[in-house]
Amino acid sequence: MKSMLSALKRRIQPLMTTKQEHRHAMVGPAALWKMKRDFQIRFLRQMGLAPEHYLLDLGCGTLRGGIPLIEYLQPGHYFGIEVRAEALAEGRKELQEAGLEGKQPVLLQSDDVSQLSVEQQFDYAWAFPVLIHMQDPILDQTLGFIARRLAPDGTFYANVNIGEEYSGSWQGFPVVSRTLEFYREQCARHGLALADLGPLRELGHISGVEEQDIQRMLRITRSG
Repeated sequence: MKSMLSALKRRIQPLMTTKQEHRHAMVGPAALWKMKRDFQIRFLRQMGLAPEHYLLDLGCGTLRGGIPLIEYLQPGHYFGIEVRAEALAEGRKELQEAGLEGKQPVLLQSDDVSQLSVEQQFDYAWAFPVLIHMQDPILDQTLGFIARRLAPDGTFYANVNIGEEYSGSWQGFPVVSRTLEFYREQCARHGLALADLGPLRELGHISGVEEQDIQRMLRITRSG
């Protein structure tokens, strides 16, 4: 019986992988979905995320990174915001297939965070990779939202491309490079302080894709 179950598992697993690759291709390279999922929870736990904390996941997408975070956090402590209704619909399927609906995550679709009514204050906020796809006015709205909803001792982590110019597009979104000084100035406008934690590869993000591994991780907190 054990050998039969093992053989069945071997036949089913490739089908599951193909489905997940197809789903998570909506938010990044299909072949890297598992690596990027693992990186997110590992990094956040290293930064101190605990089950009792409240987490805001900006650009939660298909819950590529959200599933292990939802599983780790206490019920109702994960909040995900996504601009694309179709990506969030896939995220809800991912949640159901993972058997985690009982964790009661709050999943919201919005293309304007400034109009969102969210009363919860967050110990941690997370955007991976999201800010690199925002035009300047949307970045400004997002930082304003973070400033209003971050707990007094809360922290916002986000990865960014560092450079001087817009560098392309992806699935209809811009791919933006900015200077650290630009991000620092924009944060200051909203009473936030920025620290550069260095390239992702030094934080354990080893994808083999140079332009992704050299992205910088920002830590953003309240000033003073």
